[in-house]
Amino acid sequence: MKKPVKTSIEVQGTEITVLNTSDGQFISLTDMLKAKDGDFFISDWLRNRNTVEFLGIWETVHNPHFNSGEFAIIRSQAGLNSYKLSVKDWVEKTGAIGLRASAGRYGGTFAHPDLAFEFGMWISPEFKIYLIKEFQRLKEDESRRLSLAWNLNRTLSKLNYRIHTDAIKANLIPPEVTAAQAAMMYANEADLLNVALFGRTARQWRDANPKLDGNMRDHASIEQLLVLANMESLNAELIHMALPSGDRLRKLNAIAIRQMRTLTASAARLLPFRDNP
Repeated sequence: MKKPVKTSIEVQGTEITVLNTSDGQFISLTDMLKAKDGDFFISDWLRNRNTVEFLGIWETVHNPHFNSGEFAIIRSQAGLNSYKLSVKDWVEKTGAIGLRASAGRYGGTFAHPDLAFEFGMWISPEFKIYLIKEFQRLKEDESRRLSLAWNLNRTLSKLNYRIHTDAIKANLIPPEVTAAQAAMMYANEADLLNVALFGRTARQWRDANPKLDGNMRDHASIEQLLVLANMESLNAELIHMALPSGDRLRKLNAIAIRQMRTLTASAARLLPFRDNP
């Protein structure tokens, strides 16, 4: 499991931790509690019958492994003076995924944004509104950074493609060929890279995705575009070395596998959390 990446937002003067984890983003209820006047605890919120009802509905919608039987027992007791429930008990008894309590470096109680917003309402309606606003701003900033990184890698890939095509022209295309023959050679070499990185040719991708606009490179991830840019330069050098296409394909495929493993393993440390496509 990838290590969580910590970011933060400030809501009405209170700094609130947001963890980007392998299974989503979680907002610190422990930090949010600092904004509530008086001596209150998260367990006080969990005692509320409306809270339990909301948590149960959310888990039923989002969690296929939610223990509805245990939830029914908890719901029947919610609101009683003797009723007590901790986040740990809630998770252990019902298999809930929306709340989590942990110790260590990222210790505290964290909640899925949907549940954190509900907790924000318990603090105050105004706090909830500002919490949603700041969280949305954080998401927009993350989306913008991802878009900039994607466009940069796409540009690098296009620049390296020129190096790639020049190597093809200088070494693989004999003189006096037609424009159509030259274009076919460029397409063949582009597909060599496609197969090495994506495991399929441009035509195979198009046949499998008839409703998508653009080509497979337009739908590639940031990591794939970065590896593609590297491979275009490497293939240009291999062409200058007069390596046969089969040998180049095997070498480039091995390089693509190695670089993708490295990049995807470190993605959580380099970039904010992003949703799976």
